[in-house]
Amino acid sequence: MRRNLTAYGFMCGALFCFAIFAWYPMVREFILGFQRTNLIDPPEWVGLENFRAVVQDPAFGQAWLNTIAFTLLALVCGYAVPFVVALVLNELRHARAYLRFVVYLPVMLPPIVTVLLFRWLLDPGPGLFNQVLDFFHLPPLAWLDSADTALISLVLVSTWMNMGSATLIYLAALQNIPPELYEAAELDGAGVFRRIRHITIPQTRLILLLMLMLQIVATMQVFIEPYMLTGGGPENATVTVAYLMYQYAFVYGGNYGAGGALGMMLMIVLLAFAAVQLRLTRDDKS
Repeated sequence: MRRNLTAYGFMCGALFCFAIFAWYPMVREFILGFQRTNLIDPPEWVGLENFRAVVQDPAFGQAWLNTIAFTLLALVCGYAVPFVVALVLNELRHARAYLRFVVYLPVMLPPIVTVLLFRWLLDPGPGLFNQVLDFFHLPPLAWLDSADTALISLVLVSTWMNMGSATLIYLAALQNIPPELYEAAELDGAGVFRRIRHITIPQTRLILLLMLMLQIVATMQVFIEPYMLTGGGPENATVTVAYLMYQYAFVYGGNYGAGGALGMMLMIVLLAFAAVQLRLTRDDKS
């Protein structure tokens, strides 16, 4: 006990932070879901009234559709692209450290800096993306100002912001694969794609499943991008579940009960994904 006292001290600090900033808000959200309160006057218990009000809101279905669409699009970009980048970095023999730093750099930037950067890049007038389209004699796009491209634009921003961490995790997993497997495959005449299919993917299966679950959980809670870039527009095309929770609590007259009820629904969905991932991981280990 005395020998590990310092370690226990650091652990207590981490547990305290989790209790204050993660566990207590979840418990508080659960309680608010069954109350009508403005956080000033005494709360009134209303049972399932908040849940019924949230489900009957026309924005409820749109928010879930947008969140699911964002998650699926992010799986195409934010899940696959980092793995491909990690494969490329793992094959390099020169400048690997520099390129890892370049890939991870967006993660170190504050989100507001990234948002302001992409607000300029996606500007429908002098934005860099439209300048590139003009260079290739293609028509400009409205990007964030069009319901057809706004959600896709948010996916691009989110992928650029967060792919660095996933890439390094994939790269660490790739470097733990025994090189003898690749050497044997090369002697048998296996090409790059066959080596990836029969060696790389099976050897990194657990990491791929874990990152899939983390990707789904993170993207279904997307908030910063629609809040900072589109405000849920245009035409509610980028209103997500997390952003609708914010609107209930801080825009629609402080309806904290409705926000808590919607947050509880989202938490149940995420717990279901986590349970599926744990089952898949357990079956894979067995």
